Amino acid sequence: MEQHPMHINGNTELIAHIGFPTHAFKAPMIYNPWFEKCGVNAVVVPMGCKPEDFPAFLRSLFKLSNIRGALITMPHKIVTVGLLDEVSPTAAIAGSCNAVRLGADGQLQGDMFDGEGFVRGVLRKGCVLKGASVLVVGCGGVGSAIAASLAAAGIAAIALFDPHAASQTGLAERLQKHYPALEVSTGSKDPVGFDVVVNATPMGMNAGDPMPMDVDRIAASTFVGEVVMKSEMTAFLDAAKARGCRFQIGSDMLFEQIPAYLEYFGLPVATPEELRAVATLHY
Repeated sequence: MEQHPMHINGNTELIAHIGFPTHAFKAPMIYNPWFEKCGVNAVVVPMGCKPEDFPAFLRSLFKLSNIRGALITMPHKIVTVGLLDEVSPTAAIAGSCNAVRLGADGQLQGDMFDGEGFVRGVLRKGCVLKGASVLVVGCGGVGSAIAASLAAAGIAAIALFDPHAASQTGLAERLQKHYPALEVSTGSKDPVGFDVVVNATPMGMNAGDPMPMDVDRIAASTFVGEVVMKSEMTAFLDAAKARGCRFQIGSDMLFEQIPAYLEYFGLPVATPEELRAVATLHY
């Protein structure tokens, strides 16, 4: 594909990437090279917004005539759900939202693609999810989104663990409401006997962080998923790899969900491989 140098002009559409702080943002290094590659006159702009300013800022942002959409990240994913006019079923179950756009009548619509990205990546690696048993450690925004998308993919059983008991029980109730046949348990992070285990906590962001679960109890046949993106191979993934496990790195979830985002925003869709080929992602 011919390269089209990016020129921001009066017709450029904005995709806001909203969070706080912004120093760890990866999306601009993936979307913008792709837009440049295929000649899309749009740009992803990081926007640092503190929690107390976010509700008013989100509404005012969508008053702009050239706004195409917004990517929502920490710490705003959960509060966003209550600020919108319409949310998708996945966002409702997840209790969080990472994509916002304007509807045809000017309504704010939201969806959640973290879980979709995680599931797409796992399936493309040959892992069978239909009928599987899964452990998700961490029931915040990303863990809840992954659990919701795993349920939609047809897993048979899910175990949820979070040190904040209300987070795990709340997610369990939402899952059981929408998927009454799904076997849901809470309160244990023992990985023994699961087909898939997922670290959906921030553990691994910093050197010396404790492991999210007892890696010595993970079977070699278990597929291991990670959400931390600060480094490609976290200590958790290194340990899982040493046990012979197949695994998925955190940034795979990001690359796999971007095609879904592009579709949601009505932009030319790319494959994860096309995105990786042009990305300027670095850690």
